[in-house]
Order: sequence, then C-alpha cells, then structure tokens
Amino acid sequence: MPNIQSAKKRMRQNTKLRLANRVNKASIRTFEKKVRSFVEEKKFDEAVQAFRKFTSLIDRASKKNIVHNNNASRKKSRLNNLLKSIEQKTAKAAPE
Repeated sequence: MPNIQSAKKRMRQNTKLRLANRVNKASIRTFEKKVRSFVEEKKFDEAVQAFRKFTSLIDRASKKNIVHNNNASRKKSRLNNLLKSIEQKTAKAAPE
C-alpha cells in the first residue's frame, strides 16, 4: 500500500482506468465473436452491421491507447477479409 497521498490517488485512478479498459476490451472481443458467428451462420447483413460496430469500437480504443494501433488494424483487416470471402461465395452462388 502506498503511503504518500499522491501515490494513493494514483492507485485509485489506476483502478478506475483498469476497469474502464477491461470493459472496452471485452466489448471489442464480443463484437469480434459476433461477426465471426454471423459469418459461420451465413448471415451476411448482420455480420456487416456487427463489423461496423466492431470497427467503431476498436478505432476508439486504439485512439485512446487501450489497444495498440497495429493490433486494431490487424483485427479489422482479418475480419474484413473474412467478410469479403463470404461475400464472394454468396455472389457466386446467387446467379445460378
């Protein structure tokens, strides 16, 4: 336990920030899982909507340094490629 008053305050701040960061990271993981599950279920429209929400959340988190910028870019890129692949599969199946 800290003895100095400023260290005590810093400890309180760190606790609040840690909880806020955990909430943000959890929501990012949730929406990433939602996008992947919609893709598996072949629900393209819902997947796109979840991807937009995911993109918004992860961009805000990377802007606030909760998630590293490269990590955010990598996750967005991989999910976007996943969406493109299912879009191409549905586009090929539709004209027949």
